[in-house]
Amino acid sequence: MTEDMSPAERYAAAKLRAAEQATALAPFREMYDFDLDAFQLEACKALEAGKGVLVAAPTGSGKTIVGEFAVHLALEQGRKCFYTTPIKALSNQKYQDLVKRYGAERVGLLTGDNSVNSEAPVIVMTTEVLRNMLYSGSQSLIGLGYVVMDEVHYLSDRFRGAVWEEVIIHLPESVTLVSLSATVSNAEEFGDWLDTVRGDTEVIVAEHRPVPLWQHVLAGRRMYDLFEERDGGQGGGRREVNPDLERLARMENSRPTFGRDKRRGRNMREADRERERRQRSRIWTPSRPEVIDRLDNEGLLPAITFIFSRAGCEAAVQQCLASGLRLNDQEGRERVRRIVEARTAGIPDDDLHVLGYFEWLEGLERGIAAHHAGMLPTFKEVVEELFVQGLVKAVFATETLALGINMPARSVVLEKLVKWNGEQHADITPGEYTQLTGRAGRRGIDVEGHAVVLWQRGMDPGALAGLAGTRTYPLRSSFRPSYNMAVNLVSQFGRHRSRELLEMSFAQFQADKSVVGISRQVQKNEEGLAGYSGSMTCHLGDFEEYSRLRRELKDRETELAKQGAAQRRVAAAAALEKLKPGDVIHVPTGKYAGLALVLDPGMPSGRTDRHRGFDAQDGPRPLVLTAERQVKRLASIDFPVPVAALDRMRIPKSFNARSPQSRRDLASALRTKAGHLVPSRHRKPRAEAADDREIARLRTEIRAHPCHGCAEREDHARWAERYHRLLRDTRQLERRIEGRTNTIARTFDRICALLTELDYLEGDTVTEEGRRLARLYGELDLLASECLRDGVWEGLGPAELAACASALVYEARQADDAVAPKLPSGKARDALAEMVRIWGRLDALEEDHKINQAEGVGQREPDLGFAWAAYRWASGFGLDEVLREAEMPAGDFVRWCKQLIDILGQIAAAAPPGSSVARAARKAVDGVLRGVVAYSSVG
Repeated sequence: MTEDMSPAERYAAAKLRAAEQATALAPFREMYDFDLDAFQLEACKALEAGKGVLVAAPTGSGKTIVGEFAVHLALEQGRKCFYTTPIKALSNQKYQDLVKRYGAERVGLLTGDNSVNSEAPVIVMTTEVLRNMLYSGSQSLIGLGYVVMDEVHYLSDRFRGAVWEEVIIHLPESVTLVSLSATVSNAEEFGDWLDTVRGDTEVIVAEHRPVPLWQHVLAGRRMYDLFEERDGGQGGGRREVNPDLERLARMENSRPTFGRDKRRGRNMREADRERERRQRSRIWTPSRPEVIDRLDNEGLLPAITFIFSRAGCEAAVQQCLASGLRLNDQEGRERVRRIVEARTAGIPDDDLHVLGYFEWLEGLERGIAAHHAGMLPTFKEVVEELFVQGLVKAVFATETLALGINMPARSVVLEKLVKWNGEQHADITPGEYTQLTGRAGRRGIDVEGHAVVLWQRGMDPGALAGLAGTRTYPLRSSFRPSYNMAVNLVSQFGRHRSRELLEMSFAQFQADKSVVGISRQVQKNEEGLAGYSGSMTCHLGDFEEYSRLRRELKDRETELAKQGAAQRRVAAAAALEKLKPGDVIHVPTGKYAGLALVLDPGMPSGRTDRHRGFDAQDGPRPLVLTAERQVKRLASIDFPVPVAALDRMRIPKSFNARSPQSRRDLASALRTKAGHLVPSRHRKPRAEAADDREIARLRTEIRAHPCHGCAEREDHARWAERYHRLLRDTRQLERRIEGRTNTIARTFDRICALLTELDYLEGDTVTEEGRRLARLYGELDLLASECLRDGVWEGLGPAELAACASALVYEARQADDAVAPKLPSGKARDALAEMVRIWGRLDALEEDHKINQAEGVGQREPDLGFAWAAYRWASGFGLDEVLREAEMPAGDFVRWCKQLIDILGQIAAAAPPGSSVARAARKAVDGVLRGVVAYSSVG
């Protein structure tokens, strides 16, 4: 190549190579045994040039290389680098990676409940730890040169996302920010915001997956490709849904019509049935062991199967074990046992038994495991380690595994495309699908990755193709001011500057950007209004005034009609409330119209009956037996007019509504006794509009108006209707603009007003109580501060304080109002009751100040569901007893205990001088941080 160059070109090329060798990037590239991709090189060069970077790339594409280059630059320049992650498991993993590369003396770890080498030049930490450092003015920030924010798309998370924005806004200007994100559809918008708040930021978007992903559907014994290439072969043509899959869906959805056509002979019907049976026998959802066995035979292991249920993951492992599935040979089994025994050597045998160790080990030895948040952290880490080493080949996991944990597989299996989102079963989004299937394909190991969706009844291949082919995953801010944020901001910057900082948030940036489009629409509407106004002009008079009178008349008639309907509903409900068991009535309308016997008049007034699925506000819902032998609970819609008893009947004590014979006998008696009765006709009352003075006045004015006699009156009226409809829409748009402008700042003002009322703020000054609140982080920061101020926890023992503090962090996975939680007796019970009372007072104050919990601002009710478990564990009781009473998986127990340790540490730091609470909190930390809670490796 160089032979073809002129001397000048060779000189220029040599000079370029020399320049590249002189950069920090050159030695960094030599640390890896593979070439960096174009997007990685582009981002690294931008970093070395002093710019911030936002890298948005698919899962598994190697974007963390850019973060590692920031670490490299910091060490070379003698500065510090903080590497932040959203979850402790990721922090632990990144810490281990960096220790291997740079040595334990140069790398530290901070995760809230753990501190390892905290003064090292490179520190891996959770994002919350960095936020707390920024607010406290930590000395560790001195010399900070780079901050890497891994998984920065977490700022969409409605519970924790605000922390990412707080960090980005408050980092010193001298710090270079490296933001690493999954592929998002509005990366440029996010980059624009970063450019605004952090200065020069390069946006690098990589859509290309380093390992191609193939999409499949597994139905019965056959694995179908989801897409079929057309016109141009692999990669060159357009992708269409596999017609075989569409045919399969049509076949399953079709219903046999055998026996309806009398012209067909018996033999023909039998032949059709046999053909239908053979076709349908090819369509079924394979069992979990069948799926793993099939993937093993096709060379598609290791695989991660996503099951959106912890119990489902555990059940899947048991099903595979029961089927006799074995994925490891004898040597593999022995290696697994050696690794597992070494990693769990510090756990006592009694605890191992409680934790289901031996069943877990059997699965691991066979190469099969579960992975979910309910598992002990140590167990999860062992599964991750064995999976990476190829000793566990089939993992059944919940979607939490998709969030950054480095466990790439050759294949990913999705059992269903529906998951529980905390409120309802909902379809997974394209973003979630991309995140889950992004685990498939190991860079440097696999030539291609495979995503397999199991066939489910009613599956729509087109909808699945839409999920797989869509890259719409917008980043949406979840930023909301909190009480702790408010006092910290006011303390550092004062009220006015704090408002300005909050208006720099990504949330406000997005809101303001959306206002631009709305403003443009308002401008167009105003032009339209001017045109409509000209078209409705009448030569006889003011048509706008005439139009107003017509609208007022219409509105008044509508209002009276609604009032009449409401009065009829009230009268009908009052009549229903008078019904008694044994009343014979005539149901006036609906599916069950006709003669009926009241078995149960419905719910007593003022009470709810959720078990039966209705509420007192719905009105009475009588349970009746119809003359056609049906027992049905009717609703108010079945009684548009009042109903009265026609007669009475005795209901036999032996009557059973579920017995067909009982229903038949009683219905027969009903027809005999009351079949001849005819209900009195309900006379429709005179319309109120007929006697309404306002309507009479408006009609008189309309007839007297000059425009009433215009020959083109109705044409003008149509233009006037369009004018007012457009005017109404324009007013709504203007209200939306007003609502979106300065929304964050307005919320901040309300929070400051409440804090001022409670003496946490005095203008731009933070009081002593406010400084205490500044040291308390979490959803219930203000409640914790009020409890300290009121001395609610004074005199409590360590275990009692642990029980109370647990209510500040614990939140049940699913609300269970049916059973009151078990609570410790004595002082702890009284303190918990007082905490709930204080929360009630704060809740009322928030309502007064228009602070809305539904918008993610304010204090939720403390959850006492973990108080008993925390009390028992801090009191020294054994794991077996505590877990059995708590009915909670070990992993959840450990996670809540670690959060409890965190809040206890905050309480110890924030407690007033000389208070017994600080001593009790420190002792409570020692009582909770033992045994199973202390097992989980570094973080």
